[in-house]
Amino acid sequence: MAWIVLVISGLLETAWAIALDRSAGFTRLVPSLAFVVTLVLSMAGLAYALREIPVGTGYVVWVGIGAVGTALVGMLALNEPASLPRIACLLLVVAGVVGLKVFH
Repeated sequence: MAWIVLVISGLLETAWAIALDRSAGFTRLVPSLAFVVTLVLSMAGLAYALREIPVGTGYVVWVGIGAVGTALVGMLALNEPASLPRIACLLLVVAGVVGLKVFH
């Protein structure tokens, strides 16, 4: 269960990062509220998962999911560059996250 919660929390990290960008420095209400809600849920899920998963592994997996998810949303929906080197680097992050799970 802890791993499922950790993955969901990582996805919520992507949501709060995108909401933070869309809040325009907290000048837009709906994205600002989305940021606060998803941030709290993401942190709460991380805290729950860390009861069973070592902090080093849990934190890196959480950050990795959030970072890769945010980069993918940026490339797919926000017109950020989607070059081969960027995609290769994201695959390296995914490989690291998977490796931490496998060798946990």
